[in-house]
Amino acid sequence: MIVTRRLTLIPATLALARAELQDRTAFAELLGAVVPDAWPPDSTVDALPLFLGWLEAAPECVGWFGWYAVLRDGIAAGSVLVGGGGFLGPPKDGTVQLGYSVLPEFQRRGYATEIVRGLATWAFIQPGVEVIAAETEWANPASVRVLERNGFQAAGAASEPEGRRFELRTTSS
Repeated sequence: MIVTRRLTLIPATLALARAELQDRTAFAELLGAVVPDAWPPDSTVDALPLFLGWLEAAPECVGWFGWYAVLRDGIAAGSVLVGGGGFLGPPKDGTVQLGYSVLPEFQRRGYATEIVRGLATWAFIQPGVEVIAAETEWANPASVRVLERNGFQAAGAASEPEGRRFELRTTSS
């Protein structure tokens, strides 16, 4: 787990990833949080089976795929799942690819910035990580601001035509 000022980031395990796809009640119980009806964010729906497959193929790589962002004491009922983030696998040539998303009703509150900061801090203490890369569209200025607030610098074109790649490097690289 990663604990930030307001969030607890919980790495996706096989049990969590399976429950997320198959049993919403079990998913909420395993997370120890309320799961909003809007979960998962639209941008991550198609990725859920992919992340589960990756975890099934490499269960020892917990932490290098999805993470759930739980707002501690966010509502009267207790903690609530507000978003998530993660990586597209362990480092390759010193680089990991980062992604993140926050449910619409929790946006514009700094949670994405906090998720990215927590994940980046965690990644840089793992062996072999020198660069964290993230891609976003220029048409999404909020996402660009999240990356810039966390020290990411524009680093060229993204894999998608309207996108931009951003990178954050260790101080030693």
